[in-house]
Amino acid sequence: MKMSSAARKAPLGDADGGFAADMIEGLRKSPKSLPSKYFYDRRGSELFDRICELPEYYLTRTETALLRKHAAEIAGAMGRGVTLVEFGAGSLNKAAIVLDSLDAPRLYMPIDISGEHLFSRAKLLAKRYPGLAVLPVVADFTAPLQRPKADGRLTGFFPGSTIGNFEPSDALAFLKRAAALFKGSGLLVGVDLVKDPAILHAAYNDAAAITAAFNKNILARANREFDAGFDIDKFAHYAFYNLNARRIEMHLMALTDQHARIGDADFALREGDSIQTENSYKYTLDEFHNLARAALLRPSRVWCDTKCLFSLHWLEA
Repeated sequence: MKMSSAARKAPLGDADGGFAADMIEGLRKSPKSLPSKYFYDRRGSELFDRICELPEYYLTRTETALLRKHAAEIAGAMGRGVTLVEFGAGSLNKAAIVLDSLDAPRLYMPIDISGEHLFSRAKLLAKRYPGLAVLPVVADFTAPLQRPKADGRLTGFFPGSTIGNFEPSDALAFLKRAAALFKGSGLLVGVDLVKDPAILHAAYNDAAAITAAFNKNILARANREFDAGFDIDKFAHYAFYNLNARRIEMHLMALTDQHARIGDADFALREGDSIQTENSYKYTLDEFHNLARAALLRPSRVWCDTKCLFSLHWLEA
């Protein structure tokens, strides 16, 4: 397998950062909020891999089962000789299921903001697919996308219900960019569905408190990189389902008064102050199809599990 030996500066986006600037901007807001993409340094990526194995976290288990069950149909929709671009690649495990089924894929391009984690996983994948070119790209795929120079039909893969982490307007903007990027082919998207709030609550409040550690890692990362001074043990993980907005909200709540500093910026947090770190929107099938159509993507195939917990959508550009 061919694989780049150093982190590639993304043709699809910009991974250079802005963590400090975004932290400062978010902590100055009222209410305070931070972009969830900054969960994913090496430690955060490792914690998320552990979340995916939790019994309460149905998303990964259900999506993986769907990919395996419908692999031949998915490969048929994608076609022969494709270049597969995966957004938010993470562990690359789901891509392996797709690659196993594809007919003569030419290139696999996993994109992730966590470069160290991405390259360690890509090296493992390299041993599995001799002859397939692999180009791991360190990038923030929420930024404007540019078409990479690659042979074969460019095809997209966006698993994990990461589309739900976008605000609906941002999800529409991303899908519009994807429609232009994958013109003549399409995009396979994993979408979490509206369901019993009790199932959602358990998934984001696991008994082992791995999700709590993952949530707090964004502040721990600021301490590691900027010596920010957050007292991590004095924050509580708080996740709940907002019924009206149809989304899970994750927050970090200050349990005591404390101060933090990033560069020249000082922040005072009072007991009870909340920092929102993530939204995870849930869709009905019709809602997501309407969103895709608004982005000029044509819903072609949809696969759901028997309990209608999760869905995979093949959208043609």
